[in-house]
Amino acid sequence: MDVLLFGEAQQPLLGVYHPADAQRDLRRGIVFCYPFGQEYMRAHRAMRLLADIVARKGYHVFRFDYRGTGDSAGQLEAFSPNDWLDDIEAAAQELRDIAGLQRIGLLGLRLGALLATEVAARRADIEQLLLWDPVVSGAEYLTELHREIDSKTGNPKSNFLAGNGDLHFNGFCLNRSFQAKLGAMDMVTPPVAPATRVAQFVSHESSEFDRIRAAFQERDGYSYHLVAAPHDWNYVDHVGGILLPQPIMTAIANSL
Repeated sequence: MDVLLFGEAQQPLLGVYHPADAQRDLRRGIVFCYPFGQEYMRAHRAMRLLADIVARKGYHVFRFDYRGTGDSAGQLEAFSPNDWLDDIEAAAQELRDIAGLQRIGLLGLRLGALLATEVAARRADIEQLLLWDPVVSGAEYLTELHREIDSKTGNPKSNFLAGNGDLHFNGFCLNRSFQAKLGAMDMVTPPVAPATRVAQFVSHESSEFDRIRAAFQERDGYSYHLVAAPHDWNYVDHVGGILLPQPIMTAIANSL
C-alpha cells in the first residue's frame, strides 16, 4: 500500500494505491469513491479492508479523498459536487499512470455511487460500475438529511438548517450552492456507456434501489445483489463502533 499526493500542486489530493497481487495481476483497476461526512468516517475501515481483498484478487485499487474532505487540500465550503467528479477522473488517471492500465472500474458507496455514475456517464472507458447501497439522486439524499433533522433524533447542535439555508449534519456543512448542484444529480438520468457493466449491491430493499434497478436491468452485463448487512452509516453508538459489513464486502469481491 502506497500513500501519495496527486492532482494539482495548489490543491493536492490524498491517494492510497493498493497494487495487485503480483501472482494474480489481471491488468485491471478499480477506483473507490467514498460516501460523504459521517458515512465516510464510518465506512473508512470497511473500504480499506475491501481494497486489500480486491487487490489480492488481482486488481489494482486506488482510494482517495475528495477536495475539502479527509486529508486532501482545501475547505469543504470552497468546493462543489462537480469538483468531486473532476477528482474521481483525476484519481482514475492517476491509477492508469501508476499501474500502466487501460481498463478501469469505479466502486461507489452511497453518495460515492451517485458520483461514480455521473463520471461513468462522462466517459466511454469505464469498464465496470459497482454501486453499493447507492444514493439514487442528490435531491433524495438532501431529503433524507432533512428528514433526519426534522426527526430531532440527532444532536440539534450539529444537525440543523441555518437561517441562510446552509444544512449542517453531523458536523459537516453543505452550503446552498453545494445543495443546488447536488440536487441536480440523478443516477438514472445520465446515459452510462453501453459497454460499462453495472452491478448493484444492496443491504436491504427500498423503492429507491428499485428505481435504479428498473433503469439498468435491461442493460447487458447488469446484475443485482441483495445481501443483508448493516447499512445505517450515519449511526454512531456510545463507543463509536465502526460498521464492518463482511457479507456484502465478500459479495462485491466475489462478483469480480
